[in-house]
Amino acid sequence: MTARSFNYYGYTKESYLECSDLIRTTNRKHITILNTWFILINLLYLVFSYLNLFGVNQERIPFYAAYLLAGIVFEIWLTAFPKTAERHNYLAVFSSIIGLLSYGILTSIFAPYMPATMFLVLLALTALSYIGTMAIMICLSILAVGIFLTTSYLFKTFSIAYNDTYNAVVVMTLVFGLHYTFQRTRVSQFILYQRDLQIQKELEIKSSFDALTTLLNRGRFFAITEEVLRSKTSEYITLCILDLDEFKGINDNLGHQMGDKVIQTVGKTLIQQLGIENYISEMTSSWDLTQKISIAGRLGGDEFILFIRGKKTQNEVRELLQRVLDSLNKVQFDKLNGIHASFGVTEIISTDRDIDNAYKRADEALYESKRAGKNQIHFSTKALPGDA
Repeated sequence: MTARSFNYYGYTKESYLECSDLIRTTNRKHITILNTWFILINLLYLVFSYLNLFGVNQERIPFYAAYLLAGIVFEIWLTAFPKTAERHNYLAVFSSIIGLLSYGILTSIFAPYMPATMFLVLLALTALSYIGTMAIMICLSILAVGIFLTTSYLFKTFSIAYNDTYNAVVVMTLVFGLHYTFQRTRVSQFILYQRDLQIQKELEIKSSFDALTTLLNRGRFFAITEEVLRSKTSEYITLCILDLDEFKGINDNLGHQMGDKVIQTVGKTLIQQLGIENYISEMTSSWDLTQKISIAGRLGGDEFILFIRGKKTQNEVRELLQRVLDSLNKVQFDKLNGIHASFGVTEIISTDRDIDNAYKRADEALYESKRAGKNQIHFSTKALPGDA
């Protein structure tokens, strides 16, 4: 094991950093738990001080009140701004450690005739609770123990300070081993969790996207559009079916490899013209469908389908589709002189509770494009059975 891997609990820095989000979240949760416990302890000691119980006199009231107030303020920050606490992970962790260990050192000073216990308990708790690196943990522990022993020799008799030294060295040695073991186990769990997420992502992507074009496959396309329609949105949406003209001739005359290249080019053109590059090959479950995201899919063979959002009028949709058609017509490679396609388009109307009727209208409009001479865009003007 190298020194670098030891610093990251036996893993590489890259593997450790992949878990950084989980580490920050875990640290915030542990900070909150420890801080809640710290507030309760101070509240209890404050009551003991006020009542002069268990040797805790009223002179300590300002001390416990100050730490109680600090703990409450810290708790409010952690609870009200959890994302900020996670983003500033080291600030939150260091603040918690400094607060807890300074508390342990001061309580030790206030009891000069007794060996310290609170500091040692807090040292072990902070070491087992927070994930950082071994280098940070070792440095913080040595620094804290150094300050603790210095105050112990300054304010206590030599025999008690010597006892504190023995206890501190034993606890610190145990803490180093326990911290490494505990945090290595946690990091291992985080890495396994990340791998599971990656596998889930890859499986979802494979089940959602067409392998040749990276567009949505038929099933996922209809599932997503149905979800949008169920949201009862009032936005202007159009559905477009796109079918390539004379595609069989391309396969027969130029070969199936050329046919695949044409299909890929169409997919790439649709992605670029719709501006959906950032959504391709991402888990569809993470898409925010409240945003007006246009969706493109491949129905199979040389047939594609578009769910166009973010436009306000039919003219805007026509302009978009014309740009797509123009881009396809300009394609030149090998013996291919342009890609020709027919478009059938329909507007989603208020009675379209699902996509079926809109699909029928777009399909009819597509055949109108074919009958009118192909390589053109045709909008549906018919009402089909089931339409209002």
